[in-house]
Amino acid sequence: MTNILVTGSSRGIGKAIADQLAARGCSVIGHATRARDSRTIAADFAEPTAAQMLWQEALFQLDGKIDVLVNNAGLFEQSPLGASDIEWLDRWEDTMRINLTSAAQLSRFAVRHWQERAENGEDTGGRIVHVASRAAYRGDSPAHWHYAAAKGGMVAMHKTIARGYASENILSYAITPGFTDTAMAGDYLESRGGEGLLADIPLARVAQPEEIADIAVFCALDAPASMTGAVIDANGASYVR
Repeated sequence: MTNILVTGSSRGIGKAIADQLAARGCSVIGHATRARDSRTIAADFAEPTAAQMLWQEALFQLDGKIDVLVNNAGLFEQSPLGASDIEWLDRWEDTMRINLTSAAQLSRFAVRHWQERAENGEDTGGRIVHVASRAAYRGDSPAHWHYAAAKGGMVAMHKTIARGYASENILSYAITPGFTDTAMAGDYLESRGGEGLLADIPLARVAQPEEIADIAVFCALDAPASMTGAVIDANGASYVR
C-alpha cells in the first residue's frame, strides 16, 4: 500500500486529492490547521515547529514509511501596498511560511527519509507533488506580491529537488492551477470583479477541485519517472508558456 501525506486536506483541492488517493487504495494522512477526524493531523504552519511535528506524527501513524508527499496547504490573503509597515510585513512572512517554508521543511524531511531508507536497504525513492499556482509565472494582483513570490519559490524549489535527486529515484512534480472553484479563489474572484474576470479565461470557467486532483493523483501514482521536474499548467488557457 502507498502511504501518502497530503497537506491542506480539509477542503478544496486538498480534500479532492485526499479523497481520490483514498479511493485508489492508498493510506492517506491529511493535515489541517484544525483536525476534524482521526486521519487528519492538526498543525498551524504559521508556527515554525509545525511542519516537523506534522511529519513526525504522520510517520508514526503510517508505520514509519511515507511514499508520497503532497504539498498543497496555502494561505491567500491580501496585503495592500498602503497597509501599515508592520501589517504588510506580517502578512508577507505568514504567507511565505505557510505557502513555501513549510513545504520546504516537509520536502527536506521527505528526501532525508527516502535516503535513509535506501541506506538501510529498504524501498528506495519517493515522490513529491507541489500544488503551486499560475501566479508563479504570471504574477498576481498588486495586493498579492507575497503569494506570487511564494508560489514562484515553490516552483524553483521543485525544479531543484527534481534535478538534485532524480538519480536516487526521488521524483518531483508541480502543478500550477489558475482560478479553481474553492472558497479561497471565490473570495479573490469577488474582489476582482466576480464573473467579469472569466473573460480572461478562454475556457470560460474556472477549474473544479477534482480536475486539479486528477493531475495530482496522476503525479503521485502514475506519472513516469521521466516526467520528474515537470510543471503542469491547469488554467483554462488563461496563461500559456
